[in-house]
Amino acid sequence: MLAFENVNKYYGTFHVLKGIDATINRGEVVVVCGPSGSGKSTLIRTVTRLEAIQSGRILFEGRDVVARDCNVNRLRARIGFVFQSFNLFQNLSVRQNLILGPTKVLGMSRDAAVAQAETLLAKVGLANRIDAMPANLSGGQQQRVAIARALAMKPPLMLFDEPTSALDPEMVQEVLQVMRSLADEGMTMMIVTHEMGFAREVASRVWFMDQGELLEDAPPAQFFDRPAHARAQRFLQDVLRPASHAATLVD
Repeated sequence: MLAFENVNKYYGTFHVLKGIDATINRGEVVVVCGPSGSGKSTLIRTVTRLEAIQSGRILFEGRDVVARDCNVNRLRARIGFVFQSFNLFQNLSVRQNLILGPTKVLGMSRDAAVAQAETLLAKVGLANRIDAMPANLSGGQQQRVAIARALAMKPPLMLFDEPTSALDPEMVQEVLQVMRSLADEGMTMMIVTHEMGFAREVASRVWFMDQGELLEDAPPAQFFDRPAHARAQRFLQDVLRPASHAATLVD
């Protein structure tokens, strides 16, 4: 469904993405992890051309998204993108957020779009908040609305760019649970996250990035138990050690 072929990106002379080659098949959940500044968010943003690349190709459903004749609006209508900062329309109700794209872009009738919105809000556990304004929702609720809004466009691919990093700890699990249910239903997803427990549980494959390079592409059991690259080993030690240390203190 998605392929990166020798993708390179620069900010001026700074080489942000260095020859990325990778594929995501239909139904896979790929978690992209790595230290801050490794290029994870930049990589995921290239898929919908929120970031331009200088060389290489990115193929979505076999079509080059960076080609001059690519219709960017049509491309973005086919790919759901959930951001770190929710990006809901603050002046619109939850209902209006969910029906805007389907009616304006997909040509869905208002009644059909509202019925779909109700179904999706029930799916993310917010059936009773359809008339709420975003400002009256918690961060976790806003992010679940953002997921429902993305799903309203019926995309074959969902992208998540650190969807829980702006949330209070108690809100993280409610968003991850929605993402787990999407994975169970076979949704193809590319997820940038620091939630390593979620990655181990839900991912089909884990990509590990550092300094603009994709250093590891492995099933989660292999990545977490036998990481091949020394940099990945150090990263996991740093990320997982605080949790084990805290558990020791509690014991």
